[in-house]
Amino acid sequence: MAPPLLHLRDIALTFGGAPLLEAAELKVDPGGRVALVGRNGSGKSTLLKIAAGLVLPDKGTRFLQPGARVRYLPQEPDLSAYATVLAYVEAGLDEGDDTHQARRILGELGLDPDVPPQRLSGGEVRRAALARTLAPSPDVLLLDEPTNHLDLPAIEWLEGELKASPAALVLISHDRRFLTAMSRQCVWLDRGATRTLDRGFDAFEEWRDQLMEEEERERHKLDRQIVREQDWLRYGVTARRKRNVRRLAQLHDLRARAKNWHGPQGDAKIAAAEGGTSGTLVIEAKDISISFVGREIVSRFSTRIHRGDRVGVIGANGAGKTTLLKMLTGNLAPDSGQVRLGSAVEMVTLDQMRSSLDADETLSGTLTGGRGDQVIVGGQSRHVMSYMKDFLFTPDQARQPVGALSGGERGRLALAVAMARPSNLLVLDEPTNDLDLETLDLLQELIGDYAGTVLVVSHDRDFLDRVASFVIAHEGGALWREYPGGYSDMVRQRAAKGLAGVMPVQPAKPGERPKQVREAAAAPARKLSFKDKHALETLPGEIAGLQKKIAALQAMLADSGLYARDAAAFARATADLEKASRALDESETRWLELEMLRDALERG
Repeated sequence: MAPPLLHLRDIALTFGGAPLLEAAELKVDPGGRVALVGRNGSGKSTLLKIAAGLVLPDKGTRFLQPGARVRYLPQEPDLSAYATVLAYVEAGLDEGDDTHQARRILGELGLDPDVPPQRLSGGEVRRAALARTLAPSPDVLLLDEPTNHLDLPAIEWLEGELKASPAALVLISHDRRFLTAMSRQCVWLDRGATRTLDRGFDAFEEWRDQLMEEEERERHKLDRQIVREQDWLRYGVTARRKRNVRRLAQLHDLRARAKNWHGPQGDAKIAAAEGGTSGTLVIEAKDISISFVGREIVSRFSTRIHRGDRVGVIGANGAGKTTLLKMLTGNLAPDSGQVRLGSAVEMVTLDQMRSSLDADETLSGTLTGGRGDQVIVGGQSRHVMSYMKDFLFTPDQARQPVGALSGGERGRLALAVAMARPSNLLVLDEPTNDLDLETLDLLQELIGDYAGTVLVVSHDRDFLDRVASFVIAHEGGALWREYPGGYSDMVRQRAAKGLAGVMPVQPAKPGERPKQVREAAAAPARKLSFKDKHALETLPGEIAGLQKKIAALQAMLADSGLYARDAAAFARATADLEKASRALDESETRWLELEMLRDALERG
């Protein structure tokens, strides 16, 4: 077996008197694909910096195969010392490296090599940093949140580039779909130590939950053992037995273990302070269009958003997602068309740049507005320490400046500020950036339980699949279209029409209508065919029949003795259930598509 390219052993590191890493290990084999997973603040980024040779541990060893080249992608790249993007990328090359590779990657990522870094957006900075990391064709790639601030076309490009690369990878990411596609091994960093699963991320969460359940059982066993030993000490010890120093020492040891027990970090408790009920119709847009500097951003887009809808907005960076969002929420007037907000709408917005946060303000002051120690959450007063705990902040962090928080902690703080305000319309622009997987799960539950309406811009495919009831997708140029379901539903519907999953930005020349809009305007309007009308009439009955069949099969399989009595019947019922579930999914998708088409034709 080939020796590892990179190996960290028994890594220990202490920050501010508290141990961050105590017994961490990271082994990277040639061609390895490792997902480094853990809660925000667990030390993942620090461990990756140690692997890159940028941070020295207090204890432990770092082995790098002689001659092996390592490249590290930081979470917050700094381009300020360079005159152009190309200069920044070429500074990462070694003598003899091909400079054409740097230009190729910049071109594929849509970056002008001669532009000054100061003019780059957050997503463009991330692309430039990726180009610098990938251009030298290293042996080991250490990537810290590589998909942060990237749009969907760039994420899909990155997946293809990494799959084609022979380099070994270590990835930190909150993007489940990306981790599942790229990993073959998971290293879980938890409470300073690492545990390894020799399978991809798709198996990680179930494995982690099993370990945590076993740990909880061990804690209960320890508690019961302490109770037994205390009973022995109180009631079962004679004067002579009190001299049994060994057993008394064991009890002291058990108590010390219980006192020093570090259980898993708690879960965030995210809940939105809900306002009054809005009207049934929340937003209605009719034929809205807008242009900037001769470029059309949105052309004749119409939609109706009702109370309880969860709307995902999808598109490449620069497509105009934020512009569309501002028009729909009444914060930007369209050039033509009109937007009408429903009655009693109370809106709360979380912007992707977390601009509501003052880096110099303390965490406590940010939550209280600098007034005392109380937070008003949905009209009710709560102590700031209690509210901080809901979002996994410790009392020690209360006086810490916001600028000292990690990216994930700033994301949680921005959520805490937004969720404290009463609302019935949540507008979330890239809410998943920097959040850990567990906090993402809770944000998804919040959106699912929220009684109001949600508009969310996101490039996280898994997140959109879990939360969106329909999506508004950029079709190229200034054309936007609605699709029922989440991201994967949109991809299937576009594939059925022979279209790509996500359209990249294709800026039009000044004064020229984008190609996609011209083609859409020139195309004859589609009408419902006889087959479509027949499907609309018959599909509800088919769906009801499939639901009834699935319920019957589930009831049959719920019989715990079925397999023992008739294994063949169990196998047939399992296969029939899978087939019926697949047919139900296809029928519901087809019915939703036809309903959307009929609604569009009736409005147009």
